[in-house]
Amino acid sequence: MVGMRVTDTLAFVCGGWQLDRELTDHRSGTRGRFTGHALVSPAAAGLGPGEWQYTEAGILVFGAHSGPATRRLRYQERPDGTVAVRFADGRPFYVLDLRTGSGQAEHGCGPDHYLLSHRVLGAGLLAEQWRVRGPDKDYQAITRLERKPLHKGPIHRTMDVNNVT
Repeated sequence: MVGMRVTDTLAFVCGGWQLDRELTDHRSGTRGRFTGHALVSPAAAGLGPGEWQYTEAGILVFGAHSGPATRRLRYQERPDGTVAVRFADGRPFYVLDLRTGSGQAEHGCGPDHYLLSHRVLGAGLLAEQWRVRGPDKDYQAITRLERKPLHKGPIHRTMDVNNVT
């Protein structure tokens, strides 16, 4: 299913988001949920020129575990309207491409295979799905990101209505 087209992926994703993620471990049958917030903001200390930081923080409930969880990634804008996503330490991860309104990416990590899909559901709504398989992994994560109501637009970037089709 095709989502709403976006000409500039970084302009669309920057800013604050509420997120809700459902997790399913297909090997153990364990289900869980991560709820929290995400922020795509200008470069922080230690990032290179033109890099943006993706930070998410919230509460993870998974099986018997319940506690805080965080994740950080680096976003590098590319001239074609996509974003090179890197791990916090700078290693390549995948390319985020929302230009057609939906996209897929793959990442190989040793014997594990990560298949990611994204779909823009509206001006402030993004769906993300991860399917991970490998000798020791078999899980799915489905995330719904909704732009935070107190922050209706991107941070330090201009996104006019002509940018989203």
